Amino acid sequence: MNTIDTKEKLERWRMLLGGDDADGIGVELSGRALAMDKAMAALYDTSERRGGLSASAPNAARWLGDIREYFPSSIVRIMQKDAIDRLGMESLLLEPEMLAAVEPDINLVTTLMSLSGVIPMKAKATARLIVHRVVREIQKKLDVPLRQAVAGALKRSTRTRRPRHSEIDWNRTIRANLKHYQEEYKTIVPETRIGYGRKRNELRTIIVCIDQSGSMGQSVVYSGVFGAVLASIPALRTHVVSFDTAVVDLTEKMSDPVDVLMGVQLGGGTDINRALAYCQTLITRPHDTILILITDLYEGGDAKEMLKRASAISSSGARMVTLLALADTGAPGFDEKNAAALAGFGIPSFACTPDRFPDLMAAAIQGRELGQWASDQGLTASRGEPK
Repeated sequence: MNTIDTKEKLERWRMLLGGDDADGIGVELSGRALAMDKAMAALYDTSERRGGLSASAPNAARWLGDIREYFPSSIVRIMQKDAIDRLGMESLLLEPEMLAAVEPDINLVTTLMSLSGVIPMKAKATARLIVHRVVREIQKKLDVPLRQAVAGALKRSTRTRRPRHSEIDWNRTIRANLKHYQEEYKTIVPETRIGYGRKRNELRTIIVCIDQSGSMGQSVVYSGVFGAVLASIPALRTHVVSFDTAVVDLTEKMSDPVDVLMGVQLGGGTDINRALAYCQTLITRPHDTILILITDLYEGGDAKEMLKRASAISSSGARMVTLLALADTGAPGFDEKNAAALAGFGIPSFACTPDRFPDLMAAAIQGRELGQWASDQGLTASRGEPK
């Protein structure tokens, strides 16, 4: 048993070190270990073999099949991303057989979005299936938590002490009046009645404004999914807006986020000021409006005008927050000067992971201070003063 363990350890060191003369192990690989080593060498070997992987779509598709056989899905995704980054495999993703071989994940979706304008017709159906699979997986994990968080926050934010009979929250009313229990009558006198208030068709307006520049790939995917969920909640009036140097209102398309993402092409410039100008036209009830600006704040347009416009939105009574990223990764690079200026207007800027987004929406709807919320969650937040 110890001999087998030692052999496996030596094989792993051999694969790690690459098998050159200087690795000092002298172990020969065979069978599965040799196949795994060849798959890694095709990607990470710096010798002439390194270029072989991207020579043709069939070769690359065969390699993708190999790594899916020999490595777990989490490692496959990393190797796929490295292959795209290191070997320039983007052009091969335009081939249907190549797309059919990959392991779908959010990084692949962002790559397809960046190539959306050049994907040939023969590969579009396969690309759409990949985006569909990834979007459905994200929805499966995050749809219910977001709905529950928003529903609970709306109920709490609309409670009233003078409810109509049909609007009484009986559980909370009973708890609040236990001290008024009448022993003689075996009942509680409800001196204080707690309810949810009169229901309105739209309790809040949510505006999700998404920067689709190349650095915001994951954020665009998650924003599209969350936007679709929010747009399906009757108590919310949701607008979804994307921008680069132009502004596009995606609200009418949010019934199918796959269509939205397939229509996005990452890259290009960034005009946050123009996007905020459009968002201002959507704000009709400032005190019932939450604006979520998803951008790294690198402004390619008029930065001074952008800050002035953001200040005006905040001063109007609308709640505004800047998400520097809505992604699985950590804190991104961002324009610290603009973030500090926004903080001076009471507009916090921080990165947020997708699993925290439902609670963020709940905090915004309840009127909690979002900079403090971010700090409590351990998220990266900008609290500085404008320079």
